[in-house]
Amino acid sequence: MSRIGKLPITLPAGVTVSFDGSVVTVKGAKGVLTQEINGDINVKVEGNEVLVEKMHDTATLDAKHGLYRALIHNMVVGVSEGYTKKLKVNGVGWKVAKQGNKVVLNVGYSHPVDFAEPAGIKLECPAANEIVVSGIDKALVGQVAADIRGIRVPEPYHGYGIAYSDEVIERKEGKTGGKGKK
Repeated sequence: MSRIGKLPITLPAGVTVSFDGSVVTVKGAKGVLTQEINGDINVKVEGNEVLVEKMHDTATLDAKHGLYRALIHNMVVGVSEGYTKKLKVNGVGWKVAKQGNKVVLNVGYSHPVDFAEPAGIKLECPAANEIVVSGIDKALVGQVAADIRGIRVPEPYHGYGIAYSDEVIERKEGKTGGKGKK
């Protein structure tokens, strides 16, 4: 029995949820999101609450029960508030800039790296060493942020790289410079 799946989802003002048997559609001020649902899960809208119910008890359906409830909750939060991820660029002379619908990253390579803005995602560069990824789809925002981070993963000796703003980079001690083995 999923404890997460049993919890109701409270709908904020301006958000509507509809279910046609296999697809859940969530509409809000920021946009529309859809999610396909397994046939053995039922979604009920009662007033300003959404309930996710199982048709019968099986182990795989128990797992999907909590999953679909969490996905619908993420969709409701996305269309009402949206999601953001902040990235910091750390390196000597490294900088980022927004040009049109792409971000140009100068991150220690012999050439600048262009990262195009995917559909449904907004990229901003409020400072020369910051990138803000925002959108309504939580999974897409996280994936785009991970793709940008993958351009130059933080290294543990100097901390150079592109890291999440709240990420802690475990630092390693460099070589000690001893005279070798005796």
